[in-house]
Amino acid sequence: MIIPKFNKGDTLIMKKKHPCGSFSFEVLRTGSDIRIKCKGCGHDMTVPRIKLEKNIKKVEPNDDGGIEN
Repeated sequence: MIIPKFNKGDTLIMKKKHPCGSFSFEVLRTGSDIRIKCKGCGHDMTVPRIKLEKNIKKVEPNDDGGIEN
């Protein structure tokens, strides 16, 4: 099993969609719990890393060249 790597600012494409219909979420904070924000409706939530990693379909890296603000 491959463990997905993601950082703050990356976009996660999930296997299941959010109730608003969007599949994409932005990573706001990493750690043992991951804080993500729905790109469709803006709802943010904190999800345990293990649960989140099982539901990720694809990781789209941040396009700012690795510079965090």
